[in-house]
Amino acid sequence: MTIPSYEEIIDKMCGGKGHVIIKRLLGEKELDGKCGLFAQVTLEKGCSLGYHEHHGETETYHILSGQGEYQDNQSFYSVKAGDTTFCPDGSGHALVNTGNEPLVFIALIIKK
Repeated sequence: MTIPSYEEIIDKMCGGKGHVIIKRLLGEKELDGKCGLFAQVTLEKGCSLGYHEHHGETETYHILSGQGEYQDNQSFYSVKAGDTTFCPDGSGHALVNTGNEPLVFIALIIKK
């Protein structure tokens, strides 16, 4: 079975700069109330996903391509293809594309 995906563009997501391109890989039916999101996310050059907190859920990013700066609460880390980040319940994070190429990652939100 194949699942049709769809893209949406969100300007200034969570107070970030530019826009975020979200390609949802599974819909609500497939997520079955257990996950809030399973998507491929793209941050083009100069774009960011602003700082936000998770309550009652966790979020994982797996970087597919590009490079960026990941904020984990008050700490900052460089990320690149192959890196995985994890934001536990009750914590916050942000991500900025610091490179010249699109920063592409898989985002997974799991509900508690």
